[in-house]
Amino acid sequence: MNRRATLRLAALACAALCAPLALTALPTSAAYAAEAYPSRPIRLVVPFTPGGTTDILARLVALKLGEALGQTVVVDNRPGAGGNIGAEAVAKAAPDGYTLLMGTLGTQVTNQFIYARMPYDSGKDFAPVTLVANSPNVLLTNATLPVKSVAELIALAKQQPGKLNYASTSTGGSPHLSGELLDSMAGVKMQHVPYKGAAPAMTDLLAGQVNLMYDNLPSALAQIQAGKVRALAVTTPQRAPVLPDVPTVAESGLPGYVVNSWFGLLAPAGTPAALVARIQQAVARILATPEVRQRVEQLGAVPGGDTPAAFAAVIRADTEKWSRVIKNAGIQAQ
Repeated sequence: MNRRATLRLAALACAALCAPLALTALPTSAAYAAEAYPSRPIRLVVPFTPGGTTDILARLVALKLGEALGQTVVVDNRPGAGGNIGAEAVAKAAPDGYTLLMGTLGTQVTNQFIYARMPYDSGKDFAPVTLVANSPNVLLTNATLPVKSVAELIALAKQQPGKLNYASTSTGGSPHLSGELLDSMAGVKMQHVPYKGAAPAMTDLLAGQVNLMYDNLPSALAQIQAGKVRALAVTTPQRAPVLPDVPTVAESGLPGYVVNSWFGLLAPAGTPAALVARIQQAVARILATPEVRQRVEQLGAVPGGDTPAAFAAVIRADTEKWSRVIKNAGIQAQ
């Protein structure tokens, strides 16, 4: 047999041996990533200072998610620009499931209408994972302000136009919008003082540096229960079960007033759907456990755990609602 014939037979034999392998589909990168995930620690970015509701919920989820996935979930606080700094870090991270965001109404909905320049596109740069919790906001005052109800506050604000001020966790977040909506509906004007998170705002409220504060209920609850601040009203349609004696703003003389605050996990856009689904399912199971559900409810919040599609629908609906409110109120970042 000549050399050419020998090479031809060798090639045919190789083809015959390799054919079964070629017919077997190799795993896709997404499937491989989901199968191997996680092989190193996961970073959960909180775009506000420690101590606020976003941080409290993130640390609860991080602990339990780390146990469920067998890897450490590290909370990374990156406050500033109403949450934009932390959210940008996640938007520009690798879409591999190792960087997540605890997003809020501000970072995912309202900031885009308030800041002249945004470092990310909230509609295109993220993959919604799941809603973690819904929470009322609460209107607080310190002991130095002589009001014990929303009606008394409105009366004082009308007597002293522009002199009262209120703190919030950021410009454009749901606490800030709570104040703008009350001012608009009551026909008063109080000065907004934005902070980088709930903890520094609460410190100044307790010290008398500001008159009032709008905060997410979970981060304010301990101070309310300790009697250090007075809760005038909650912003949701119903009273909060943990504060049954505190009325809603709507029943305090402003019918139709409603502000809901939410917190949810997001990943960078392009994160494989298999990884998003795995994280969502793990968080949903965590939020459904009696221990975690009870803890979230004790904070005055309602546990989530819904699908990525359902969470995306919440974001779209709130985007439509708040874009109109912000435009009509003329809210801009300070």
